Amino acid sequence: MLKIINVAGARPNFMKIAPIVAAMRRRASEFQTILVHTGQHYDANMSDAFFSDLELPSPDIYLGVGSASHAAQTAAIMNAFEPVVVREKPDWAIVVGDVNSTLACALVCVKLGVKVAHVEAGLRSRDRSMPEEINRLLTDQIADLLFTPSRDAGANLMAEGIPAERIRFVGNIMIDSLFANLDRAKSTVRATLGVDNRHYALLTLHRPSSVDDRAAFTRILEALEQIAERLPIIFPVQPRARKMVAEYGLSERVEKTDGLRLIEPLGYLDFLTLMRGARVVLTDSGGIQEETTVLGIPCVTLRENTERPITIEMGTNSIVGTESARIVSAALTALDNPSRGKHNIPPLWDGHTADRILDELAPLERSVSTRL
Repeated sequence: MLKIINVAGARPNFMKIAPIVAAMRRRASEFQTILVHTGQHYDANMSDAFFSDLELPSPDIYLGVGSASHAAQTAAIMNAFEPVVVREKPDWAIVVGDVNSTLACALVCVKLGVKVAHVEAGLRSRDRSMPEEINRLLTDQIADLLFTPSRDAGANLMAEGIPAERIRFVGNIMIDSLFANLDRAKSTVRATLGVDNRHYALLTLHRPSSVDDRAAFTRILEALEQIAERLPIIFPVQPRARKMVAEYGLSERVEKTDGLRLIEPLGYLDFLTLMRGARVVLTDSGGIQEETTVLGIPCVTLRENTERPITIEMGTNSIVGTESARIVSAALTALDNPSRGKHNIPPLWDGHTADRILDELAPLERSVSTRL
């Protein structure tokens, strides 16, 4: 039996770790799982609700690091996680995605001689101003096994000199959660918001390039004002975005934009209910690009790049940046051409990625370092 620490810290991690934990519990004779929540996202809307919606068990260990600068938060996670690894002596640690918790926990394990598997490896935006890009690059360099969601991710890793024997193409773990919860995503959120007719757009914003840049945010708002003349836009506002709207002095303008409806952050099932019914999704999120590709929903990505180019090649995604005219044009094109929702689903985005990951890990021999 392999003893494995599964690490989650921030909202995007929960959808990726949930299928792995569930698969390990089904295969309890092969895997002993310890779920560690670093507390990088720590309020109820950003954490507790997702654990409930995804039927994740309560974490075995909660580090409670909270919010801080990137450097301070990464250091706090490492400081809190190291004693856990020393005490538990796992065979492997599984880290997912590209948040600070991913890199911090991978570094701790590598320094202690514990093997690391990185799920969602090889994605590249080629924009090193993004903290997530740095986390991805460094985690991939030090991990022992790299589980990729798409063929292009494997090509990225090999171009960076990573040996092919460390790379495993297993598919997209996010889609495991999507398929597992589609039938459960039947909440009343659309009726509550008065958009049961499905004539609405859905918006998410959280990245520094769109939220922390006043000029970029203002351009996005100008586009939203025009799109909202055509159909309502539902905007679940994360605390960071709400704070920046106030600091920019744009609260009154946002509130007076007819058709732009700000609501509190949503749990996974409520959000999935809204997303699957939207005419178009506007976002700066990476995971939403993937989910809309599988669901066949037009996605307008408010960034200059993407680490998920397969969502453009095979899916329904378009990259438009933060210029108002480009955003409006892409959104209206999606609304006026519903046939654009026809799509292909990338290979192995089939809901069975977690079991493929475990199939790769199961034959591996126990290898706890004597340094622990």
